[in-house]
Amino acid sequence: MHEENNLVYSTDLGRIKEEKKPTVTPSDGIAKVRRETKGRKGKGVMTISGLGLESKALKDLASKLKKTCGCGGSVVGETIEIQGDKREQIKAVLEKSGFKVKFIGG
Repeated sequence: MHEENNLVYSTDLGRIKEEKKPTVTPSDGIAKVRRETKGRKGKGVMTISGLGLESKALKDLASKLKKTCGCGGSVVGETIEIQGDKREQIKAVLEKSGFKVKFIGG
């Protein structure tokens, strides 16, 4: 009908709202776990990336990790951040969920 992708309003159709689906980066089956302190005032967090999950599944996995580790965390983009250094607990949960775990960095 309309050739333009950035059409906001048209007099014959009214308001047009385009749905943009977020793209998920495909996973290679390896979850990369890294300890980061940069930009966090010395507080360490474990970041988990390379999962290739959609937003809902990522939030569910983050919730499971937080409950298992007994600490806080959040989902930022396509990575999960878990507070503290809980490598072995994170590894156990991820392996149970079917991921291979690779520790990156120190």
